Amino acid sequence: MIPILTPAESAELDRESAARGVTVQVLMENAGRAVARTVVAVAGGVYGRRAVVVCGKGNNGGDGLVAARHLDRSGMGVRVVLVAHASELHGESASNLRKFARAGGAWQGFSDAALQREVDRADVVVDAIFGTGFRGAPGGAFARAIDLINDGPGSVVAVDIPSGVEGETGLVRGRAVFADVTVTFGGLKPGLVFHPGAEHAGEAEVADIGFPPDLVRSDLCLVEAEDVARLVPSRAPESNKRASGVVLVVAGSRSMTGAAALTAGAAYRAGAGLVTLAVPEGILPVVEAAVAEATFLPLPESTEGTADERAASIVLERSNEVQALAIGPGLTTNPATVELVRRLVAETPVPFVLDADGLNAFAGRGSLLADRRSEAVLTPHAGEFGRLTGLSSNEVLEDRVGHARKAAAEFRCPVLLKGSRTVVAEPGGRVRVNPTGGPFLATGGTGDVLTGAVAAFIARGLPPADAAVLAAYIHGVAGRMAGAELGEGTVAPDVLARLPRALAALSREAR
Repeated sequence: MIPILTPAESAELDRESAARGVTVQVLMENAGRAVARTVVAVAGGVYGRRAVVVCGKGNNGGDGLVAARHLDRSGMGVRVVLVAHASELHGESASNLRKFARAGGAWQGFSDAALQREVDRADVVVDAIFGTGFRGAPGGAFARAIDLINDGPGSVVAVDIPSGVEGETGLVRGRAVFADVTVTFGGLKPGLVFHPGAEHAGEAEVADIGFPPDLVRSDLCLVEAEDVARLVPSRAPESNKRASGVVLVVAGSRSMTGAAALTAGAAYRAGAGLVTLAVPEGILPVVEAAVAEATFLPLPESTEGTADERAASIVLERSNEVQALAIGPGLTTNPATVELVRRLVAETPVPFVLDADGLNAFAGRGSLLADRRSEAVLTPHAGEFGRLTGLSSNEVLEDRVGHARKAAAEFRCPVLLKGSRTVVAEPGGRVRVNPTGGPFLATGGTGDVLTGAVAAFIARGLPPADAAVLAAYIHGVAGRMAGAELGEGTVAPDVLARLPRALAALSREAR
């Protein structure tokens, strides 16, 4: 897993490294050298190439000045443009401006015309205006400089993070640089991982600039394929369907039969040995035809064709015969169904995944989720999460990691918050970020597929948090496969059909 360092963690890393004798001067020198190497690679060499380094007043600008000195020394044509006044530079940033000038480096203050001229003739523009601590929207000369960088013909290399992207969240509240490559230090930053910041970062390169390795730590990490491959369950040579995991899916209603079928199908495609589909009795013929391999449990229904509260005892009795439940897709929020869901959550004796209308049953009553006897995973999107916590969708997106982490602690279970990117937060504070997925998953029913996969991996023996991480990863891979083959016409059954291929690819990597 790749550590993702928040601005506060990055600052603490600087302080702890300094206490070990790795000074800001050393770190800045190494950072600038790393940026210079990337610039040369992007430019395709130094002979006849030109770069303009656009610097702010902080350490980010200092890194840029070091890069400019090394590029100048290598023989590349270099010009530094200071967006801040030279008198605003302090400490090592001011020192590196003096070093650059003493070495004969060319620099000038910002004007629109000056930067336009330099950008127009540069092969590479180095963005060293703002660092990871930036918040808000750039204004004045900074905003104009960002526009000029984005409008230029050359490639763009950003230092640590594209200017205008908030390092803590990846939010972009105004103008922001679009980089081709971002060279970051120590570890990834949230602003490079979460959208829309990730769209501005281009290719993110993590450079080793001398931080003591044991100090580079975070409870927020980006999952890699090898991490997830180790989670893939294996089947014994003489396994049978019950030993491979039994899932009970409580889903569907008269108006949403497809949700139940997708969830059950996904549980099978993710390797469950047996799936029982508990649905309102009126839709039983429809789902029997859709998922021929499942077994079925008809439930008493309300006058609206939804599962009734009277079904609770039936589901709870069958729960003793399974290893995991999936509760929620397509259930609706009929009052009788809401009461059914709340009772199942409180009383079911086996781990479960709660999604969709299962979550909506706790709208405004999220605290009730902590009162249960079994382990659970919640899989909300931003809207469902907001209904559980009293936040708007925009507020959720302002700090996806922070809100998911808080909810996991409050509800005493892992929370898989869907989105770009999906995160899995645990009650102890650890958060794992899923790197797979994409816009082709933004279609009805794909969340039901994810729910079925999570339930399958729980039934196959994984702890709930690991089941959520593995399911999110292969769900994203399957979505990419479907999107690559089918484009904008990708629908949930296409993703479902590719789950086995995604899982097989991971299984091969684990061997």
